Amino acid sequence: MNWYVVYTKPRWEKKVAEQLQKNGIECYCPLVTQIKQWSDRKKKVEVPLFNSYVFVKLEEADRNTIFQSSGVVRYLFWLGKPAIVREEEITIIKKWLDTSDVADVMVEYYKIGDEIQLVSGPFTDQKAIVQEVKNTHYVLVLESLGCVLKMKKNSLV
Repeated sequence: MNWYVVYTKPRWEKKVAEQLQKNGIECYCPLVTQIKQWSDRKKKVEVPLFNSYVFVKLEEADRNTIFQSSGVVRYLFWLGKPAIVREEEITIIKKWLDTSDVADVMVEYYKIGDEIQLVSGPFTDQKAIVQEVKNTHYVLVLESLGCVLKMKKNSLV
């Protein structure tokens, strides 16, 4: 079985994941906690890490079963084929969200374009390229995961 990326209607990620689970389909919607500010209060809310995306694990032959759930728009395609996410990439995302460790990276000694290997935290042993060095944060590109990691300077040890 493969992990596929399903594109959902905007702000339907949690609803789609819930419906897919009720239908017996293994899915994963990574959530992060954010503090949202309204005019009269602040509140912690769980929001999807990836807007409009839910990961589903199923056989190639069963791919059309997800369209029984409302809110599902289509599969995400890469080079003309449905995008497949490796199991280890899902594991890395889960590990990253479950850990409170901060990666021990001293980015200020690197320059833009340097390739580094992370030595601690949820992305241990992942190679990253320094894309930006700003006053308040650093931006690292994790090519193996195809994502960008933004780290606040005060979060680095």
